[in-house]
Amino acid sequence: MEENKQDEAVEQSKQEIQQDAKGLWEKVKKFILELLDFREDTDQEATINAIKSDIPFKGATAWILICSIFVASIGLNANSTAVVIGAMLISPLMGPILGVGMSIAINDIDTLRKSLTNLATMIVLSLLTAFLFFFLFPLREETSELLGRVRPDIRDVLIAFFGGLALIIARTKKGTIASVIFGVAIATALMPPLCTAGYGLAIGNFDYFLGAMYLFTINTIFIALATFLVLKLLGFTMIRYVNSAKRKRIAQLASFIALLVMVPAVFTFVGVYNESVINANYDKFLKTKVLDNPNLWLQRHRLDINEKKINLFFNGDVSDATESFLRNELKTFPRIDSYSLIVNENKAKSVDRVVDAYDRAIADLDEKDNIIKGLQKEIEDLKTTITGLNQRIEQDELNRDKNSIPFSKISTEAKIRFNDIKSMSLAKVLSSSDFIKVDTITEVSIKWNAKVADSIIVKNEKELRGWIQKELNTDNIKLKRE
Repeated sequence: MEENKQDEAVEQSKQEIQQDAKGLWEKVKKFILELLDFREDTDQEATINAIKSDIPFKGATAWILICSIFVASIGLNANSTAVVIGAMLISPLMGPILGVGMSIAINDIDTLRKSLTNLATMIVLSLLTAFLFFFLFPLREETSELLGRVRPDIRDVLIAFFGGLALIIARTKKGTIASVIFGVAIATALMPPLCTAGYGLAIGNFDYFLGAMYLFTINTIFIALATFLVLKLLGFTMIRYVNSAKRKRIAQLASFIALLVMVPAVFTFVGVYNESVINANYDKFLKTKVLDNPNLWLQRHRLDINEKKINLFFNGDVSDATESFLRNELKTFPRIDSYSLIVNENKAKSVDRVVDAYDRAIADLDEKDNIIKGLQKEIEDLKTTITGLNQRIEQDELNRDKNSIPFSKISTEAKIRFNDIKSMSLAKVLSSSDFIKVDTITEVSIKWNAKVADSIIVKNEKELRGWIQKELNTDNIKLKRE
């Protein structure tokens, strides 16, 4: 009897725990639904009017687009991320793209026609503006900002889709969140791909053009797709036409266009995802099996996804065993396990030969250093010898004429006092005015810097004459200008 009571108490406790857990789950579920539900904040009429008002493209909008293209092109050319961000903020490209997604979602064929027309016009005008800038501007080097827009990957698809979701959710909210709109304009980056496409046309590189246009197409499709899905989820009212046949035709056309948008989006996502996985596995293969191998010297490499080939170019010999090892290891990496591995070796540049050449170069440099040091010592010895000879010559002059002053001393001090002197010579000249008495005159020839004004030279010559007379202790000085 007591055992039955205990069993009943245990069973009752279990039921109470289950009910408490169920109640807790219901509360958590209700909290999450209330947290994530944004349907109550939706303003259908204001959202549709706001999107329609951003679709028209003429007048000020056209000039804003042209200016933003110029700003983005300059930023890409200067490799300035800040300038590119500024161009994205002022770009009006987002309006027609939202218009495409909205018109398909609410069955508005007129708005769809206007959106596609304006979007096509914007694209052509943007490409033309970017082409003219890069074609006429003299500096057209490839920068990281430009090259970053020529090869999209799976991250670009995800950015475009989730950025489009954030944008349309912000648009549908009562009281549009402007900061979200600005953030999406930066994240989805519609302007830089168009500028890069124009750059590709300007330099004649159609791979750049096609890659950049592919990225722009991805951004456009997934922003429009996100708009379509959100408006369908929110249950925006479909436009009803009076004519039933027209209504049916419009509905079919809208459904067909929606299918056209969604099917390429799915294929694009799958294609870009597969390519991203292939590139990731290829990079992993290179790092772990090639670059980390101390016996291999990889010069360059190339991955050909279309031909399913991997070309590796090595400096030096690559043994048959190493080739077999690389091919076997390649089969362990998904998505590239069926690729052909082509090993290209450069036997003329083997590691041993390169090391020998390096050693010889170092030895040659050491020998040249020794030669240079020996020549420098010889030059210093010659300078010392010349200085000694000059001193002996001047000493001989002093011995012959006790009143003379060493020329080296006078010339050195003259250069210090008058920096504009280019050259100076001093000589004793015999002179006679009556052809009876012979005088000894000290003749000083001065060559001045040609850039010095004549008035300054006259003044300097007067000072120089007085100084030389004082140094030589004679008034018989003849100053001559060369």
